[in-house]
Amino acid sequence: MKVEFIKVNNKNKHLAYKLSVFENQKNHIETAFSCIKEAKIFRCWRPVIIAIDGSYIGFAMYGLWKNEGKYGRVWLDRFFIDKNFQNKGYAHIVLPILLNKIKNTYGYNKLYLSVYKNNEKAIRLYKSFGFEFNGELDINGELVMVKKFQEDKK
Repeated sequence: MKVEFIKVNNKNKHLAYKLSVFENQKNHIETAFSCIKEAKIFRCWRPVIIAIDGSYIGFAMYGLWKNEGKYGRVWLDRFFIDKNFQNKGYAHIVLPILLNKIKNTYGYNKLYLSVYKNNEKAIRLYKSFGFEFNGELDINGELVMVKKFQEDKK
C-alpha cells in the first residue's frame, strides 16, 4: 500500500475540493475549500491531499504557527478521510505516517490539534495515537490535544 501526501497547488486543488465528509460530520471540520483559502492567507499552513495507491482518500493541513509559545507550535490543523473511504481503517494507516512526516518536517517534539468536545470518534482516534488533552481551548472553543513524540534512543 503506497501512501502519499500531495501538496495542494493550483493544478490539483479541484481534486481536494471533491473530498468531503458525511453531512453529520460537517460541523466538526472545515471543507478542503475553506482550508485551502485559509492557507493562502496564512502561509504557514501546508494543505495536502492524502492518496493511497493512487486514490484520493482524504485531506490534511498542518504547519508551524510561529507566534505561539516561545518557539512556536506545530499543528495538525485539519485531517479527514473522505466519506467514500471512511470505516475502512484508512485513518489508522495514514495518521502514523502523517505524524511522522510532520515531526520530520519541523523537528519539534510536540504536535498540537484541536477537536470539538462532541467529536467522540475523532477523540478516540487521536488518543489511540498518543494525543492527550492539555486543558486549553483554541480560538474557536475547541479542546486542544497534544502529542509528545519520544526522543530517539541512540
